[in-house]
Amino acid sequence: MTEITAAMVKELRDATSAGMMECKRALQETAGDFDDAVKLLREKGMASAAKRADRETSEGKVGVMVRDNVGAIAAIGCETEPVSNNDDFLAYAEKVLRTVFDGGDASSLEDERVELAARLGENIQVAGAKRMEAEGDEVLSSYVHAPANKVGALVRTKGGGDAAVARSLALHLTFARPTYAARDEVPQELVDAEREILANSDEVKSKPENVRDKIVEGQLSKKFYGESVLTEQTWYRADESTATVGKYLAEQGVELVDYAWYAVG
Repeated sequence: MTEITAAMVKELRDATSAGMMECKRALQETAGDFDDAVKLLREKGMASAAKRADRETSEGKVGVMVRDNVGAIAAIGCETEPVSNNDDFLAYAEKVLRTVFDGGDASSLEDERVELAARLGENIQVAGAKRMEAEGDEVLSSYVHAPANKVGALVRTKGGGDAAVARSLALHLTFARPTYAARDEVPQELVDAEREILANSDEVKSKPENVRDKIVEGQLSKKFYGESVLTEQTWYRADESTATVGKYLAEQGVELVDYAWYAVG
């Protein structure tokens, strides 16, 4: 039987960042073959990561990068705050962001994600990532809520003379977190289901029958569209405007071309 020395265990640990006992067992199982031990640890790490995949990622980081006419946003989730501030986790999050910024896909880093999850012992997932490229007179603006960096937004707009409006729009996204950009994006079956819920509510049923439909439509606009649709949400700063986002942007001469917001936790 091959003798597994401390030097062999240390070499494997330095190469894989796995625990001492894990490295020793891997070397024992592979009769001291370094390459096979590395492969075995990687396979075990992938299996462990798969088991963790269903665990909630309530922490993480959201990053944004904007350079000239190109921008990218990426959100990476993990399970605990200490891991969200771990150097290896932050390096991976930065690599995902740069990969997306350069036109790549976060899925190209899947092996690194699995290995990192195995090394840190947590479920680590790419919660979302998007790249935008501004054309002509379009502008890219962003906002990430510091210092936690758990929610951020990237917007692509055109028109308007004040760049602060576009940045405020990005901030609004992190505050209001809409599901859809405009009313026509909402699936009709979802609208019908919400309308039925409202129509059968005690509040509506207590009203005269001839006004119920009007009440339902009013509530649909205010409670459903007004919360889930960006252009119909109330602008987040009452001191600037009490109008909807759509009306406020129109008043400022700003057209929303594209947007993305992500949050972890």
